[in-house]
Amino acid sequence: MTPEELMQLIRQGENSGVEFKRDALRPEQLAREVVAFANFQGGRLLIGVEDDGAVSGIQRPDLEHWVMDTVFGRTVHPQLLPYYEEVHLDDGRRVAVVTVLPGTAKPYVVRHHQREDIYVRVGSTSRLATREQQAALFASGGLLHAELLPVSGSALADLDRIRLTDYLGRVLADEVPPDASAWMERLCGLGFLAERPADAPVCTIAGVVLFAHRPRRLLRQAGLRWMAFAGDDMDYQSLDDAVLDGPLVGLWSRSGSGQVFRAQAGLIEQFFERTQPFLSEETAELVDALRRERQWLYPPEAVRECLLNALAHRDWTRPAEIEVVRYRNRLTVTSPGPLQNAMTVAKMLAGQRSARNPIIVEVLRDYGYVDARGMGVRRKIVPLTREYTGSDAVFEATDDFLRTTLPAKLTDRKNPSAALPQ
Repeated sequence: MTPEELMQLIRQGENSGVEFKRDALRPEQLAREVVAFANFQGGRLLIGVEDDGAVSGIQRPDLEHWVMDTVFGRTVHPQLLPYYEEVHLDDGRRVAVVTVLPGTAKPYVVRHHQREDIYVRVGSTSRLATREQQAALFASGGLLHAELLPVSGSALADLDRIRLTDYLGRVLADEVPPDASAWMERLCGLGFLAERPADAPVCTIAGVVLFAHRPRRLLRQAGLRWMAFAGDDMDYQSLDDAVLDGPLVGLWSRSGSGQVFRAQAGLIEQFFERTQPFLSEETAELVDALRRERQWLYPPEAVRECLLNALAHRDWTRPAEIEVVRYRNRLTVTSPGPLQNAMTVAKMLAGQRSARNPIIVEVLRDYGYVDARGMGVRRKIVPLTREYTGSDAVFEATDDFLRTTLPAKLTDRKNPSAALPQ
């Protein structure tokens, strides 16, 4: 960093990615800022700069050793490797610039006085993380699988025994438990129930969203919110507005001839049954001279992949619902929570995979909802949307959500006879 670049950074003031510090401070004070940056999006510490931006310069003779050994080596945990440099100004003053990248082993903590404190960055300040923020950090670092958290007030009876029997007997080709005690033991092993000391097991989040009769009765953020609007923005008058509830997987049965068929829709099928009139439209062409052909405004496989990604990878520590909204010119699918395990949009587009809820993903794979490759964004959403609509899907990742926007194929509304792939 040049002296000019340093002074420009100082003039901009402290913010969510820049912190000023004099070098006369205790290790835990500097470690707090380091941890907050690592638990957020990274940042720079300018040591030798006062809170008001005045450059006091480095006074400590062994500052680099103190920062790297005492602060990063002993006080910050897990270990981080920052980039340390010193910028020399014309008048002889020096400022240390410590660059901290976003951590991949969150949450990072300050170890001091036999305590481990977790800090997060909120604007231009570093604060102790709330319980909800801590849970999100543990989940993003892969140390907590929220799908295994117990759901208070639930019990084995809340799970659909017919669906579970089909999953164990037909899908897994395994033995079906003969009684309630055996069911509890088996479902605890699968992660659908959570054991409790001296009490009956309760359902996990995974068990509820996959197999419960009415998931939202037990878990308010289960299911999804669907809305449709005639214009390009949300307004008070919607074309359709509903909260869809139900287990993720459909109920399958076997006919007298041995043929397997879907006897009851799961949440994914419910979604397409409800939304088809708004995601497609009838053309002027008649099929078999009896009915009008229905053409999709979006590639169905891309819509399905967006929905599955939201259902499979959402952050269950967030109380918000998945939200799917159709506007005149686009469809948005918003999944609560940030991308997991240091994932970024660029990595996602490149084909990297990182399952936040591996049990849910595995069951959806067992039923054939998702494939083993797990590259639906790169292999389906991106190319299908571009080919079908002539425009690109847009991915927006924040600390609160991942939103995928699919553009509509609006040209075909003006030319109903244009054939769209089915």
